[in-house]
Amino acid sequence: MTYRRRRDLQWALALSIAAAVASACGGGGSSSYGTMPSQPTAGGTSAATTAAADVTVTIAGMNGANSFAPNPGAVAVGKTVAWHNADTMAHTATGSGFDTGLIPPGATSAPIRFDNAGTYAYRCTVHPTMTGSLKVGDSDNVVNY
Repeated sequence: MTYRRRRDLQWALALSIAAAVASACGGGGSSSYGTMPSQPTAGGTSAATTAAADVTVTIAGMNGANSFAPNPGAVAVGKTVAWHNADTMAHTATGSGFDTGLIPPGATSAPIRFDNAGTYAYRCTVHPTMTGSLKVGDSDNVVNY
């Protein structure tokens, strides 16, 4: 096999893998895990992507319930949360009514505003064993916001 043919096959394989990962992270396959952050939902709405988030959750790697820090996170109603990927692999934070979409290594998601109190469980759709939760409440009952 020639060098050029091998290189073309490697590119085709890399693009196929990238497309598979991207489609797995879209959040459209499971109704229990909401919509993209640009669409308003009952639990959260997106904020402008240029605005800083009120709270940032760090994605630390594939460590089950220790994958996100802080976990559980906490924020007051009406405040925003973004997820920063400190890992070397792409991840998502997908919960009921919100989905960050695929967050590349070193990147931070768009802030998502949470307008309703409650506890929001979420996971990485690429690595479902990565789980976290976010407690949203009024400013008198929320710690770490």
